[in-house]
Amino acid sequence: MQKLISYPLTALYFLFFGLSLVVFHPIQWVCYNVFGYTAHKKSVSLLNWFLMRSTHFLGTRYSFKKETKIPTDRPIIFVANHQSMNDIPPLIWFFRKNHPKFVSKKELGKGIPSVSYNLRHGGSVLIDRKDARQALTEIAKLGKYIEKHNRSAVIFPEGTRSRTGHPKRFQPMGLKILMKNAPSALIVPISINNSWKLLKYGKYPYGLGSHFTIDVHAPVEIKGNADDIIAQVEQTVTAGVTSFK
Repeated sequence: MQKLISYPLTALYFLFFGLSLVVFHPIQWVCYNVFGYTAHKKSVSLLNWFLMRSTHFLGTRYSFKKETKIPTDRPIIFVANHQSMNDIPPLIWFFRKNHPKFVSKKELGKGIPSVSYNLRHGGSVLIDRKDARQALTEIAKLGKYIEKHNRSAVIFPEGTRSRTGHPKRFQPMGLKILMKNAPSALIVPISINNSWKLLKYGKYPYGLGSHFTIDVHAPVEIKGNADDIIAQVEQTVTAGVTSFK
């Protein structure tokens, strides 16, 4: 019965989601080309508020918890597990003061209103998963960018989304490159829960009534052995992922 009800509600969600992308595309263009980075960044934050709120048609609820205040006067590397593309709008909105940038696959850099434009012009990097050298070069560029401007990078070290919510092992190389090129950054582990339940039936219809939680753990300084730091961060992130249980 719930799946049957979700068909019309998913249609409403996609309508609102799509309208948000279409409306904000020219808004982003004007903000970026006429008013510059700050205006563009604000438009992106507002867009992602609308994208996040569009899931309310599906009965989605959000809880955001953090153990301590995240500073805005130094670079930040947010390290999170990845359950669906729906992870991204709340991360952009809740961490908007930190100017989050993403490591995204190059396919997202074209063809998607608003999303592709922001990825190309907002400071994120697009990587070719089939070209390791290109990917690592772009990630290094992102590390240098956040180090210079005191902004933040969001990285999902699992590499791909978990369709069941069960955490995957970290692939540490991208995170190592970010750490090397942003040595003054603070690493902030994040555990995401229940995002995967929006896609439990596949791409259509969406799941209903998910309680999407984002738990922000205590920051970790980049001091000592990189492998030990990454292992500590992975353990923290994984321990906070419970939605598959």
